Amino acid sequence: MTTITDPRALAARVYQLFDDGDVAGLDQVLSPDLVDHNPVPGAASGIEGMRLLVAAVRDGFAGTRHEVIYQAETGDGWVVSHWRMTATHTGNWFGTPATGRPVSFTGTDLMRVTDGKITEIRHVEELLQLHHQLTSA
Repeated sequence: MTTITDPRALAARVYQLFDDGDVAGLDQVLSPDLVDHNPVPGAASGIEGMRLLVAAVRDGFAGTRHEVIYQAETGDGWVVSHWRMTATHTGNWFGTPATGRPVSFTGTDLMRVTDGKITEIRHVEELLQLHHQLTSA
């Protein structure tokens, strides 16, 4: 794979890896020393935690698609992205068994890019939106 040097394209590549369920592809875009300020509960802050999250999305949902609604780059290496994920809940998602329901929820990520790799990430997902869609009758 070609190295991505544009910070916005690098951030967008992360969403494609989620959509593809490509855990191994994270090594191409994330620094081995990644600092994740919002890791999955019980997961380490870093690339291993991100691998866990990509695998959880892959195993819990089918037809995953991230649409970037807004994206901007700051002057100090940060990229902010607001996105929407759509998918169908077809597998276990952190203890919630498959419902077969379509889901659509949003999130916002702040990713710091240094020397062509994401070195730091802060992310907020609208998990209440997702939870409601998975558990409401």
